Amino acid sequence: MEDYHQRAYQYTFSIIIPVLNEQSFINTLIEHLYRLSAGEPLEIIVVDGHPRHTTINVISYKKVIALTSLPGRALQMNLGAASARGEILIFLHADTYLPENGLTRIREVLNDKTVVGGAFDLGISSDKRIFKLIASVSSLRSRLTRIPYGDQVIFIRKDYFNAMGGYRTIPLMEDVELMQRIKKRGDTICIIKEKALTSPRRWEREGIIYCTLRNWFLVSLYLLGISPNRLTKFYKKL
Repeated sequence: MEDYHQRAYQYTFSIIIPVLNEQSFINTLIEHLYRLSAGEPLEIIVVDGHPRHTTINVISYKKVIALTSLPGRALQMNLGAASARGEILIFLHADTYLPENGLTRIREVLNDKTVVGGAFDLGISSDKRIFKLIASVSSLRSRLTRIPYGDQVIFIRKDYFNAMGGYRTIPLMEDVELMQRIKKRGDTICIIKEKALTSPRRWEREGIIYCTLRNWFLVSLYLLGISPNRLTKFYKKL
């Protein structure tokens, strides 16, 4: 792979947020990110996959780059990355918050030029013990496998991301697939011990046990070689 440390960038960080019907939460998240930036060269890119642009229509921050796309997280994130002017790409789900020192920790980790990217340990914004257990198991899994998921806030050097061809435009498992390619190359990612806090809403909406087992089942099938297109059929039936 070509050298990916040479280009000069306008920003240090480009935070890319793929959204679909997140109009109730997006301004709170953006406010949180600007507060964390504390003078860091930062741009925020929101990519809306809804045909009526329901999320970006309510954004109240003029500096935010608002883009529209066909729905599909991989498609949306790749579009955001193509527009990014930052050296480091941060892919952030709309229901997930960086830790208070998150940007500083990413910068510290990537000061090691052998590290191409990484993610955070998972936290879930709930005091329920079951959520603490799920988060702990997920964090341990990602440390053992070196394959973090998207809700752990994946970050990566932009030039490296481009050289890897970005996310594959598949309907599921785009985060796992990218991490697998990085791992196969023998390149280094870092799992940061601080926790990215994600909302428990999908577990609460679908049922904690059902949602957890469904996710584990689908990931297991993917790792066994079942295509993401077939997995979407399982996803809808489960």
